[in-house]
Amino acid sequence: MTTIDTPADAAEELEVDALTIGRRIRQLRTERSITLDELAAAVDRAPSQLSMIENGKREPKLTLLRAIARALDTTIDAVLEAGPLDERSSLEISLERAMKGSTFQSLGIEPFRIGKAIPTGMLKTVLALQGEIERLQDERAATPEEARRANVALRRLMRSQNNYFPDLEEHAREILDAVNHPGGPLTQRTASDIAAHLGFTLHYVSDLPQTTRSVADIKNGRLYLSSALTAKGDPRTAVLQALSSRMLGHEEPVSYASFLRQRVETNYLTGALLIPEAHAVPFLQEAKSRKAISIEDLRDAYSVSYETAAHRFTNLATRHLDIRVHFLKVHESGTITKAYENDDVNFPTDTLGSIEGQMCCRKWTSRVVFDEPDRFNPYYQYTDTGNGTYWCTARVESSTDGDHSVSVGVRFDDTRWFIGRETTNRGVSRHAVDVCCRRAPANLEEAWRKHSWPNVRTPRTLLATLPTGAFPGVDTTDVYEFLEAHAPR
Repeated sequence: MTTIDTPADAAEELEVDALTIGRRIRQLRTERSITLDELAAAVDRAPSQLSMIENGKREPKLTLLRAIARALDTTIDAVLEAGPLDERSSLEISLERAMKGSTFQSLGIEPFRIGKAIPTGMLKTVLALQGEIERLQDERAATPEEARRANVALRRLMRSQNNYFPDLEEHAREILDAVNHPGGPLTQRTASDIAAHLGFTLHYVSDLPQTTRSVADIKNGRLYLSSALTAKGDPRTAVLQALSSRMLGHEEPVSYASFLRQRVETNYLTGALLIPEAHAVPFLQEAKSRKAISIEDLRDAYSVSYETAAHRFTNLATRHLDIRVHFLKVHESGTITKAYENDDVNFPTDTLGSIEGQMCCRKWTSRVVFDEPDRFNPYYQYTDTGNGTYWCTARVESSTDGDHSVSVGVRFDDTRWFIGRETTNRGVSRHAVDVCCRRAPANLEEAWRKHSWPNVRTPRTLLATLPTGAFPGVDTTDVYEFLEAHAPR
């Protein structure tokens, strides 16, 4: 059966909307030097009604479209044509649509009438600004893939510098000299002195916004921290992390990559203040001379967490001790949450080269340590891999997100410098060359694969983009209301 397209069918096929139809009518009318009043009289309609149609405020009925086409001495197909409009009409349509979009709404810009008096150049400028805003929002609202790319690039930078940043070490020295720190462990009083040196007073509150660890009121020189820190945790770390961005002159990040870089710099500077290079390097060099390097000893000497001591060791080990290292933080689920290496250890990666988010091999120290009943003493293990033998020391620490293991490892030849090298614990990991622990043993898989159905605990971020905003995940309304409530009157 043969069908004939009607004008209504054509309109549906070409997907022309009321705004495009209206601008097409205006363009055809202008080309024929017909005024709005003249066209209105020809189709027996009020000029205001035709104005609504030309501005896309009202969709014309098919009978009216036919009348308009006859009055303009054209066909209805020409009115419904999907071809390009003139530049002005195209710009007006683009701006009309933009004003109905989320960008204008999020900025609180009310839609306005695009009159003839508005210069074409101004329309271009507004659309260019809207496009740039959307581009920046796309950068900040990074997808997990984009975030992994940024993280991979940052880790490559860290590896190229052996995780040592001279400019950040210099920042730490300048701050410590400014408050006359004598060396050794940084006290809570010294942390308060640093805050005062930067023009801040410390305020511990019970209603800190849930999406923040601290809030700095730059206008009034006040730093707000959770009152829970005084009962548990390390107040020094929270104070220094909060102030590090001010010390480094950080500005609002313009992309997720810059946000990640600022976070790394903040954590690095905090570690450099808690474990000063000038004091820690002789401490570690002396331990190496005794073949007695210990992350636990570094932790205890500076009264910091095991993770902070492990991080700081990776900053100084290659630069000052000529020891290449790797670091892993692994959640109790087996997921790698932080990683660093410059010793050629073969971490699991995705196709982008990202380590974070991958499952850690069950045979590695970072996973085995969870099964150790002794949580008081560190766990040591040699692991044979397809890329050589590595020795690791690890501990399990608890957090609000569950237990995590933190491990530091070195190549076999460098084991002689560490306490724990005499361990008899050994593992074999072949994840780099075969499936290793990524698949269940054949006998278990045969027995249970067709007779089980686990209910997966899906991560809440599986399909979502990362939180939007210059500071991802922060509820700015909550923060501003908090500051307003606590600001001095």
